[in-house]
Amino acid sequence: MTSHPQHALGDAEPVPDVANLGLVRPPLVYLGSILLGLLLQFAWPLPLVRHPVGAPIGAGVVLMAVGLFIAAVRTFRAAGTPVPGNRPTTTIVRTGPYRFSRNPIYLAFSTLQVGVAVWVSSLWFLVTLVPALALMSFWVIPREERYLIARFPSEYLPYKSSVRRWL
Repeated sequence: MTSHPQHALGDAEPVPDVANLGLVRPPLVYLGSILLGLLLQFAWPLPLVRHPVGAPIGAGVVLMAVGLFIAAVRTFRAAGTPVPGNRPTTTIVRTGPYRFSRNPIYLAFSTLQVGVAVWVSSLWFLVTLVPALALMSFWVIPREERYLIARFPSEYLPYKSSVRRWL
């Protein structure tokens, strides 16, 4: 880890180069959550909604999640900052879906799992989403926010105070 010239609000420790080098990587959190839901559904099916109703609604929610994900990634790319948290952030993005949510990619992942749960009528996918959301809310996102505050204090703090974390 090399240090960034700025330091975290009064800390003597250097700012890490990236927001997330740990094993708790957001795509893996959601993938694990979905796989656990799938295993539980096969072992002990718990229906959520009737299939004739759930399938089109769930498919629509999945499409919305995919659209949000694509918009968020395109917005990052247009701003010239990488999407993966294991690469250095180059700027604070405030356009596109980032005008409404500080974490539209995580919102898309969560929405995708809700859509799949409704589409395949599995309560397990919702149940396994709860610990994923807790892990994201209490571990991953706060860690990323500390990184962004330390790296971009004059830009991120006003952004954080004006845009909600999720919605």
